[in-house]
Amino acid sequence: MTSLLPRLYSFRRCPYAMRARLALLFAELPVELREIVLKNKPSQMLAISPKGTVPVLQLPEGKVIEESRDIMVWALEHNDKQGLLDAKLIKQANDLLDKNDHEFKHWLDHYKYADRYPEMSQAEYQERGEVYLQSLETLLSKNAYLLGDSISIADIGIMPFVRQFAHVDRDVFYGLPYPKLQRWLQDWLEHPLFKQAMTKFDPWQEGDEVIIFPN
Repeated sequence: MTSLLPRLYSFRRCPYAMRARLALLFAELPVELREIVLKNKPSQMLAISPKGTVPVLQLPEGKVIEESRDIMVWALEHNDKQGLLDAKLIKQANDLLDKNDHEFKHWLDHYKYADRYPEMSQAEYQERGEVYLQSLETLLSKNAYLLGDSISIADIGIMPFVRQFAHVDRDVFYGLPYPKLQRWLQDWLEHPLFKQAMTKFDPWQEGDEVIIFPN
């Protein structure tokens, strides 16, 4: 069975895929969801995106969007009732997302998998990551969300990575002097759309019934 909807290849625990699913939820755009197993990527996904990373969105006309930030923008440009793509804030949002993706993610990976990177201790990698967390704490000391009193693309694009950092060692994270960031993260973890984004699905196999997300 096939559908005429965009097709999203996703992996539930991947922060890049999380933010893509969140954007689709905020945009109220249904897609055909194909949950994958990273150790056994389907040939259908690799055929359209040989780099083999998620998320990958294939549009009905065949166009493929391979980057999570591009998927977020694509979704919100279609429907943005809550103004996540506020033109006045987009430069700030992109700057924050750039730092998240190109700096913080580096230290997050080293912190999470410190045994693979023996050049420094896990505590030192944590400290490097905290430089970015401190900047987020400063922003949240002024507003409810990163760039103001309403949700922006920066919030949904960054939150899954802060969540991943926190989950390396929850006791350590919640013992850090970042009360605004901790509250912001906790509010997101309890947000109905985030809970919906984290719905569990069985890995997709050829011949399965189509799963519509959100359903």
